[in-house]
Amino acid sequence: MPASAQRTAPGSPTRADGRASFQKARRRASMQALLLALPLLVFLLATFIAPIMLLLARSVENREMPDSMPALTRALDAWDGRGVPDEHTFALLAAGLREAQQSGQLGTVARRLNFAQPEFRSLLMRTARQLPAAAPPAWKPALVGLDERWNAPETWRLLKRAAASPTPDYLLAAVDAQATPQGAVAFVPDNASVYRQAFVRTISISATVTLLCLVLGYPVAWLLANLPAKSSNRLMLLVIVPFWTSLLVRTTAWYVLLQPGGVINSLLMGLGLATHPLPLIFNRAGVLIGMTHVLLPYMILAIYSVMKSVSPVYVRAAQSLGAHPFTAFVRIYIPQTLPGVGAGCFLVFVLALGYYITPALLGGAGDEMISQLIALQTNTQLNWGLAGALSAYLVIFTAIVYFLFNRIVGIDRLRFG
Repeated sequence: MPASAQRTAPGSPTRADGRASFQKARRRASMQALLLALPLLVFLLATFIAPIMLLLARSVENREMPDSMPALTRALDAWDGRGVPDEHTFALLAAGLREAQQSGQLGTVARRLNFAQPEFRSLLMRTARQLPAAAPPAWKPALVGLDERWNAPETWRLLKRAAASPTPDYLLAAVDAQATPQGAVAFVPDNASVYRQAFVRTISISATVTLLCLVLGYPVAWLLANLPAKSSNRLMLLVIVPFWTSLLVRTTAWYVLLQPGGVINSLLMGLGLATHPLPLIFNRAGVLIGMTHVLLPYMILAIYSVMKSVSPVYVRAAQSLGAHPFTAFVRIYIPQTLPGVGAGCFLVFVLALGYYITPALLGGAGDEMISQLIALQTNTQLNWGLAGALSAYLVIFTAIVYFLFNRIVGIDRLRFG
């Protein structure tokens, strides 16, 4: 029978049928894989992604006044911002203060307004305490009689701005700036800035730790990659064991070692290398030592995984052609390990950006990193909006660093092992 007849014989499968069956099988396999991974995806969404997104959303949310004083918020939203509002708005202010005080929300509102102007909390609390029990004929002169600041246009403009949601106030405050009553953006002087200096300090410490880890980790990774398998596996345990120890335990150990009367200073003075205890703790040196020790294994493993795939044939070939061993190492071996160096530097740098425990225990007053300020806002100041703004800038900066590293060394194209 001719081949064309065989292809068109009734009941025989065609090429299109085979392709459709193959695609159907692939879709079924993909769906099964998705169903297997679905619990993990839901867990990550509920415990990791959703909390981060909620915190970042707090950087522009402004719900204190709208939730506690909705009528006043609507009136301020309709006000044009010129002069002072009318009598009706003053009456809504008095009613809102009384209701917020009775519901226990006045402290929340006062804290939010105190963020815009430091004396606003005392103004609201004193006004709420001194409100007359019976409604006066006119609330405007009554409130102005309690405090002259209620007759100042700037007070009402700040109140209107604090009632707006979403708001850029937290994002501005996170870079030591604020919006003036006229709508312009004003930055505080560099010598008085807190958060800008913290960002610069965080980047500086992270870059220094990354450099130290690279200088210390590259020779160790090279040694592990070129030793016999038996010796390399034994030494690899020394790199992996720190992962089995709590970060707090390792940092506390350095706290003991670096003290003026600790092991390191006692050893240095015992050997005659120092005549008095060196300042190794509660300063930048302690932060760098502790963070380098914690993050060094990440650098070693990232570089080692690439070095294991580098064949020694290329270096031997360069030496056989007359190249000096050092020249062959620098011009032949190191370029082949740059993907591992890039991945290790990126990993260490990003991890160092969000470090909290080590700088908090080993650093001093001038070594606060941005993570410590975020913790201060959430745990002590209860200013979740500012904490969210600081976190948003940190996430944005991390994304920029990833983009730059990816363009330079191609992180997402690295092959490990």
